Amino acid sequence: MNPLSDFIHKRAQEYQAPAAMTHVVYGYPSIQESLDWMRALLTQGVDILEVQFPFSDPVADGPTIVSACHKALESQPNMAQCLRDIEEFSQTFSSSKILLMSYLNPVYRFGVTKLVKAAAQAGIHGLILPDLPIEQAREYKAACQANGIDPVWLITPATPSKRIAMIAQQATGMLYCVSRSGVTGQKESESITHKKTTGKCSLEDYLASIRQHTLSEDKNVPLAVGFGIRTPEQVSDLTGLAEVAIIGSALLEAYNTGKGQTGKEKAGLELVRSLFPYLKQT
Repeated sequence: MNPLSDFIHKRAQEYQAPAAMTHVVYGYPSIQESLDWMRALLTQGVDILEVQFPFSDPVADGPTIVSACHKALESQPNMAQCLRDIEEFSQTFSSSKILLMSYLNPVYRFGVTKLVKAAAQAGIHGLILPDLPIEQAREYKAACQANGIDPVWLITPATPSKRIAMIAQQATGMLYCVSRSGVTGQKESESITHKKTTGKCSLEDYLASIRQHTLSEDKNVPLAVGFGIRTPEQVSDLTGLAEVAIIGSALLEAYNTGKGQTGKEKAGLELVRSLFPYLKQT
């Protein structure tokens, strides 16, 4: 039994729809404002909160999140303080799960094994390191296993089938399935299509190619789909195909339309409620 996996399956089954995973950059627009925004999302009842520790060169992210990371770095965020802040949320909002996302540079500066241990102690259930190849992750995987925390691996439409099988077979907690090649925040027209069209892989086929390696008698790793999700129809299309829908750039863009912290939170929460009307406030 895996706590994160079991939690996700239970929520998706309860909703008969994907669980909600939202993304926040720690320190954007300021550290306190980012903490206020996290609290607002958790109070809204999001199932999973992904907290990104900012880095100057976030290679998998599009311009919206890159800009937020650069702004966040002006506050000189500290990984140890970030973990302490998350620990408070994990204790207060025990009905949600929190994941930490970071690029390797800040992780190496802090220490790989040290970070995994500290994250587990802070109540974090999973770690996402998008620029760490699984083949070079021996220390990281050992630390995760020793501390009971899930390394969340990414799969993209460009991932070869043999590599999909290798990653999926090692996965625990959940798999992050990137909905199309490129960076975060691209529009729907640039994503994998839900229906079969000439020259494009369907979302059904793509996720089925992953699912065949994650489902067995003793294992059922949930699939989380992100990159480019921004409409209720896209979330609805994932029902029966994936257990989690991830909103990142679209949420940040909605947040940025608001005036002042109250307006920003209101604008962001309106998007969350429109995409996930079944969430229960805490």
